[in-house]
Amino acid sequence: MWGQTWRRFRRSKLATFAVIYVGIMALIAIFAPMFSLDPDAIDLSNRLVPPNGTYPLGTDELGRDILARMIHGARVSLTIGLLATLISVVIGSTLGAIAGYYGRAADWIVSRLIEVVLCFPFLFLVLGIVALFRPSLTTIMIALGLTSWTNEARYVRGEFLRIREAEFAQAARASGARDARIIFRHLLPNAIAPVIVSASFGVAWAILVESSLSFLGLGVPLPTASWGSILSDAKSQIEYAWWLILFPGLAIFTTVAAFNVIGERFRDALDPRSD
Repeated sequence: MWGQTWRRFRRSKLATFAVIYVGIMALIAIFAPMFSLDPDAIDLSNRLVPPNGTYPLGTDELGRDILARMIHGARVSLTIGLLATLISVVIGSTLGAIAGYYGRAADWIVSRLIEVVLCFPFLFLVLGIVALFRPSLTTIMIALGLTSWTNEARYVRGEFLRIREAEFAQAARASGARDARIIFRHLLPNAIAPVIVSASFGVAWAILVESSLSFLGLGVPLPTASWGSILSDAKSQIEYAWWLILFPGLAIFTTVAAFNVIGERFRDALDPRSD
């Protein structure tokens, strides 16, 4: 199945380009500390310098190199997006598997918990958690992970309800396998496909929310650079320092769009009717 899915996925040049783009951004984020550029170096003699040969993306009001801040900001944004999504996938998949496999009381409890979480507006719930605790990289990741697991839980629950009585599951029970082995070894791998699609969209959403929090001043504490904080610093310079808005805004847009394209194409590739 995965081989067929990958062959269908590769038919889209746009999706292939999105994967390459995300891979390049990931490499930049991983090797950001190896660059000699200091994102926090202040040079007041070079304030608000437009893009040139020395500063390819210009400088901000403190003379800090925007290219250096963008590179290190990629590390922050992608780390939050990926780890927050990982937290939500683990929580959602576990609760959805329990609800779908055992049913009855377990299903009722998990379903009510999902409804309670969905009652609160997502962004306001994240803002409340971040405001309650000290804003930090860890706080933002946990806040996003704890508030965005409902989709994964519903997908896994639905898949488990569909396959828990399949022949391979009955064979595993007949062989004496424990419930935990049946859930995580046999059923979950066959129910994970929609979760991967949801996770791709989740990374894009987490990056967007982190940028929004940083823009509002509730994101990663300064002077740590993130794409949202660069945008926030540019609010007072928007009329005559266009590069402070263009480059971080373009990075957020292209990265979020790339993850969305990957998610949409992967969803289509999982559908046999796409042939």
